[in-house]
Amino acid sequence: MDEARRSLKAADGSTISYSVFDGEDPAVVILHGLAGSSREFVPTAYALAPRRVILVDQRGHGFSTRRPSDVTRAAFVEDAASVIKTESNEPIDLVGQSMGAHTAMLVAAAHPQLVRRLVLLEGNEGGGSEGEHAALGEYFRSWEVPFASKEDACAALGDGPLARAWVADLELREDGLYPRFDADVMVRTVREVAVRRWSEWESVAAPTLVMYADGGMFSEEQKSEFVRRGASVTRADLTGGSHDAHLDTFEQWSLALRTFLTASL
Repeated sequence: MDEARRSLKAADGSTISYSVFDGEDPAVVILHGLAGSSREFVPTAYALAPRRVILVDQRGHGFSTRRPSDVTRAAFVEDAASVIKTESNEPIDLVGQSMGAHTAMLVAAAHPQLVRRLVLLEGNEGGGSEGEHAALGEYFRSWEVPFASKEDACAALGDGPLARAWVADLELREDGLYPRFDADVMVRTVREVAVRRWSEWESVAAPTLVMYADGGMFSEEQKSEFVRRGASVTRADLTGGSHDAHLDTFEQWSLALRTFLTASL
């Protein structure tokens, strides 16, 4: 699969960067989670061959504008919709993980004509406390950046799947390696995700696959309620995985994703 890096300008001047992997339409558009980037989903893009796959760096992440002025949910939604409209003349299959799942759900609600199928990995209607948001910011600010090397970054961040993804994505500057996100922007962004969006979720008409990992961040009660309140939902459970199940249960994740995206509508 050939990969091309492209970008577009959002209404507030932010640059939204994304990669396009050549293949057959309809395209699959994938949105990563908070403090992640599109690079986490490169193996997924290859697993979906021969489909065309578009991996988006959401604003504040990856190769997109690091410190956007607007981090509202509406801005994230319109970024994704703009990429879809730019790259496809027909409805696409939209996939998101965590915050990206929240964005994807809102895109399907606001722009139903753009979304053929929807896949949400470890996502829900929104939520989280101010204390949780503050703790997240403190954690990211605790990183002693710049890291002198990837080995130093691994020693500081650990050797789990998510830590390895962060290390692989570090940006090299003259004085060392930096994450491709800003801690304060992450806190501002997650506060917007905390607003519960039940009405939007209940309005989504696209056939939807909701996937949860048994070691993820949601209780069974939360999972069941979210699935119950969806209009056209199939649930899949991934065993032995974390909130980042696309990284640590890749075979289960990619099989469930391929099966859903190739099923007859």
